Amino acid sequence: MSVDYAIDAYWERGWHGPATVRITPDRISVLPDTQTTDASTATAQHLPGVLLPGFRDSHVHLGLIDPHTLIAGGLAAVDDLGSDPARLAEWAADETIPELRYAGAFITAPGGYPSTRAWAAALAVREVSTGEQAVTVVAEQVSAGATLVKVTLNTDDGPVIGDDTLAAVVEYAHSRGCEVVAHAQGAGQAQRAFDAGVDRLAHTPWTERLDDALIDAMAQKDTRLSAGRHSWVSTLDIHGYGQRGTDFEVASDNLRRFHHAGGIVHYGTDLGSGDLPLGLNHRELEALQDAGVRNDALLRALCLPSLGSTVSYLPTVPDTDTDTDAETDLAQWLMTATVVTARELMRTR
Repeated sequence: MSVDYAIDAYWERGWHGPATVRITPDRISVLPDTQTTDASTATAQHLPGVLLPGFRDSHVHLGLIDPHTLIAGGLAAVDDLGSDPARLAEWAADETIPELRYAGAFITAPGGYPSTRAWAAALAVREVSTGEQAVTVVAEQVSAGATLVKVTLNTDDGPVIGDDTLAAVVEYAHSRGCEVVAHAQGAGQAQRAFDAGVDRLAHTPWTERLDDALIDAMAQKDTRLSAGRHSWVSTLDIHGYGQRGTDFEVASDNLRRFHHAGGIVHYGTDLGSGDLPLGLNHRELEALQDAGVRNDALLRALCLPSLGSTVSYLPTVPDTDTDTDAETDLAQWLMTATVVTARELMRTR
């Protein structure tokens, strides 16, 4: 069973449309021109507006919030970068929670961040001091359903694991098909994470200005990494929660240069940390735009790779002509999005 809709536009790695989309219970797909017939066009109900791949927040902590609020807040998918693996496995099967990828427990040194933080008691922290312990802990997370591995390298808040232990985390995680994400904080820790083959930084570096040579290296293709590219999660708004400040400016400068060099940026907020909205964060979107991540680049940072069973729907079409004064404020426009599933679209028809 399927139904067709005529939409004004859609975005999937670029702007397209108008188009006809076919809805089945488990899929929303655009009909290619070769499959669009006069009959399908005539029977397709008009759906005014735009469809985009679902919005993903690439850094959340579901154990510190009510995860059932996030779909209403405009998020179709999230990456949890530190929560109790048992709870995460339950949430992953809950259709009232956004599509979920997760890392499970924080992996840190004995006494290292965030083991001494009060909020960490609601999550999960595993302390390791040897490569053998690291392999065991990574294996536990994978067995609990993790497809990411989170390691903390925070010299501003305690000890960090040694180079051999970090190498063991990365090597074993990669052997199990998992990307390694690092919280890198303190002088030299972003460099250290990258040198070890860490795939992704959980935060844009903010405790130091990275030199251009390191940023250029981070932005290039790299066969050591699971996806062949290193990437950063933005999390700019955690620095000041709208008030900005020195840490925000350092992070924004690093992100601007990383993006300009061709680096991959993921929209993420560290949701659960401080005064952040339970859903899409307008301040984070504006901060990304101010750092030069605009237009298609902003959508690539925010959206899932392609349309699927869940999409983001916006009832209006933005003006993307950068040469006119009428250009839509993309960040504000994105805040009007609603998460819609294929089954909901079929019921609406």
